[in-house]
Amino acid sequence: MALILLASASGSPGVTTCAVGLALAWPRPVVLLEADPTGGSSVLAGYFQGWTQPNDAMVELVMASRANRLGEALPQLLEPLPGSTAARLLSGPRSHAQARSLMDIWEPLAFELKALDRGGQDVIVDAGRLGLTSWPTSLPRMADLSLLLLRADLPSLAAARQWAETWRSYGQAADSGQGHGLVLVGPNRPYGPNEITKVLGLPVLEKLSWDPPAAAVFSRGDRPGRRHRRRPLARDLGRLAEAIGRRLAESKDILTPPDPEEAP
Repeated sequence: MALILLASASGSPGVTTCAVGLALAWPRPVVLLEADPTGGSSVLAGYFQGWTQPNDAMVELVMASRANRLGEALPQLLEPLPGSTAARLLSGPRSHAQARSLMDIWEPLAFELKALDRGGQDVIVDAGRLGLTSWPTSLPRMADLSLLLLRADLPSLAAARQWAETWRSYGQAADSGQGHGLVLVGPNRPYGPNEITKVLGLPVLEKLSWDPPAAAVFSRGDRPGRRHRRRPLARDLGRLAEAIGRRLAESKDILTPPDPEEAP
């Protein structure tokens, strides 16, 4: 189906939390790719609670790419994501130093990840914070949809404003042509979607409630309570998955030429 990229323009708006929660709420098989150049696998340290040590997946992929075996090696490096029977994790750089050596792997890896679509597999990318050294600039240009997460406060808005034009250019240059948008975390704290869109000139695709107890399940691996699925954030992540599906379907309809046999 698609490659969806999540990133932020400032620190701690919840990119990894959203990526994990979205993968768990995804209606189809999905791969969660860590591409944050900070390294250290926040998913393994957080959602996995450190029980699984970071592996050398990226190093193995680099070696496989040099041997023209990237497509063969990729499926073997995917780890099951606890809490789901259809979501898997591809661990990212082990450190910021290692991330510097991975710049050439992201583009061929994106091609192979998008090829997983033929087997009904989607990809969600946690790309971390924009502007960091070794940030994977090739990924948003190849994504079907790139979403910038931001909180609804002034510091986050000011940081996102610096990146708004770059984010638009990523969507316009995407191979798929399907675009870009925003995910607003904690709406009306104090700004709402209309105010954010007016300032940044970017559409808000969906809103995520400010819900620390539910966020801790995805970011720290806290045990979900019996009513976890009814928590505002859990419901919002389901709606975000649906909104992404609608956006991609609409874009596909626009980009796909009509069948001549169906023309009136």
